[in-house]
Amino acid sequence: MTTKTPTPVSHRRVLAIALPIMVSNATVPILGAVDTGVVGQMGTAAPIGAVGIGAIILGAIYWMFGFLRMGTTGLASQAIGAGDKGEVAALLTRALLIAAAAGAVFIVIQIPLFWAAFQVSPASPEVESLARDYMRIRIWSAPAAIAMFGITGWLIAQERTRAVLVIQLWMNGLNILLDLWFVLGLGWGVSGVAFATFLAEWSGLGLGLWFCRAAFRVPDWRNWVQVFDRARLLHMGQVNGNILIRSFLLEIILVSFLFLGAGFGDVTLAANQVLLQFLMIVAHALDGFAFAAEALVGQAMGARQRAVLRRSAMLAAGWSAAGAICLVVFFALFGGDLIDMMTTSAQVQQEARSYLFYLTVMPVAAAAAFLLDGVFIGATRTRDMRNMMVVSFVIYWVAVLALVPGFGNHGLWIAMLISFVARGITLALRYPALERQADLA
Repeated sequence: MTTKTPTPVSHRRVLAIALPIMVSNATVPILGAVDTGVVGQMGTAAPIGAVGIGAIILGAIYWMFGFLRMGTTGLASQAIGAGDKGEVAALLTRALLIAAAAGAVFIVIQIPLFWAAFQVSPASPEVESLARDYMRIRIWSAPAAIAMFGITGWLIAQERTRAVLVIQLWMNGLNILLDLWFVLGLGWGVSGVAFATFLAEWSGLGLGLWFCRAAFRVPDWRNWVQVFDRARLLHMGQVNGNILIRSFLLEIILVSFLFLGAGFGDVTLAANQVLLQFLMIVAHALDGFAFAAEALVGQAMGARQRAVLRRSAMLAAGWSAAGAICLVVFFALFGGDLIDMMTTSAQVQQEARSYLFYLTVMPVAAAAAFLLDGVFIGATRTRDMRNMMVVSFVIYWVAVLALVPGFGNHGLWIAMLISFVARGITLALRYPALERQADLA
């Protein structure tokens, strides 16, 4: 278990952290496609809809604990930089206990939880019945699914992103194989997809704990006085609470974008949905460099090395900028072909091309926001993240109110671009204070 910065910050070190994350992220959409594909072989629409809506509902529930990944990375990387081996181990225990408690609560309250979910997103009786069957099985792996946020964050803090990649490949690979066996081989239908995910998530947790085995060799992982230290728990709560608020506001922006786009008709809504998949590509690609910034900045902050912090941020920013430019060129050259691959509707293809420009420039507009999120997470200056997200949230809605009435869906896309630029600028304005904190940490 690493407890200090082992090598100087270099381009090679940044890429060693970032590239496995980028490959890992690239595997995520494949699993959803296979889930949809295997139930699609059943010959009716209801199973496809059931798996889709069930996965969305559970994904939204688990998403609330995404703060556990980011907060654990920032806190653990700082403990590593400070050489506090005991706190590194204790942080893993805290994350696992939070996951176990949250997962148990969801299992206990699953009936009212599912009822509330279908009040928000109603479906036909057949789809709802199948989706309930799907969720009743998958909810039993809630502790494992939530724990993986903490384990992933803990491993990233130690720059062990290859382990993260192996876990992701194992989980997705096993899930796909079990999908094929349970659904196509045994004919279990929607329940087969759910059982496949259930087993993959628990096996992923087992593999993740094996990768974290060094922590369990240190007595501090079960030093309950340290694990439940009031000051550390309060700090962890503040860090994670700010991240949760920030993420919630960001989710509102993305969801409102879809809802507002729906007001322009089904074709425009479909075009926006297609183009939002490009935004996911941007996020997954640039996340690798943000994760590198989280680990390296956190370690520098913990070690009180201001110069190392700056170099970490600058190298990660350089690679993020290069990645953004590559994405701009890629979308400019192949964006139209990607649209044609994602939909066969001529109307949707034409409509999506009308707004492709915004996605082409999106990587450059969003690069600073993504990268600085990583920097501020590593420094655990999540209060700044929260506050700047509030400012950007307000700017987004001002832009929507000012632009959408006159420019329609074009105004909506411009408002989205403005929100990303605003996040980048506002966080950049807070960066000097972050550097100064490194001298005081």
